[in-house]
Amino acid sequence: MVSVVEFRIDRRSGVATYLQIVQQVQQALRLGILVEGDRLPTAAQVAATTKVNPNTTLKAYRELEREGLVEPRPGLGTFVSRTLARPESAADTQLREELRAWMTRARTTGLTREDTQAEFNSVLQETYPEGG
Repeated sequence: MVSVVEFRIDRRSGVATYLQIVQQVQQALRLGILVEGDRLPTAAQVAATTKVNPNTTLKAYRELEREGLVEPRPGLGTFVSRTLARPESAADTQLREELRAWMTRARTTGLTREDTQAEFNSVLQETYPEGG
């Protein structure tokens, strides 16, 4: 099955483009958007939609392969070989909805995306000081 992932590149983020692709694939794997057997877009397809050099996408895919998340199949493409999603539970859905509600409140009180990200990152760091 061809994946539905569309990469969004933020050239002002300070994060290397190939790492943005890696992070977006990892996020899609964690959320269950990408599942085992899905085919990632080709480097040419990514280049057409994001204006990213195909070699950058290939570098990202090699990193994902090194992590054991994807596997290239010559002549066929690059396929997801492992998921990062946890088995779904009612608690995950509840937490996601609570986070969505919090984000909505933050936006309606006038916090910008950057303000909200800073708040989220601050609490994340306090909660997981060891980074894991």
